[in-house]
Amino acid sequence: MIIGFVAQGMFFGRFFIQWIVSEYKGESTVPLSFWIFSVLGGGLLLLYAIHRKDPVFIFGQAGGLVIYLRNLMLIYKNKQKAKTA
Repeated sequence: MIIGFVAQGMFFGRFFIQWIVSEYKGESTVPLSFWIFSVLGGGLLLLYAIHRKDPVFIFGQAGGLVIYLRNLMLIYKNKQKAKTA
């Protein structure tokens, strides 16, 4: 249950960070830390779902994790392109 609460805290944290960064910039933006918190929180929630043996929860978290990781891959890819240009 502790893992579940930590994971939920991370998920809340990602929205909090996104809100603060957007307020600071004066426009809606999604910072890198949002995706990092998404992967960490999603991974922990997936572990919790597996522990609970909840197939609906497992499926939902696994799908989200794929999207979060893909976003991090795209960010990394674009940073690498920018370095070589």
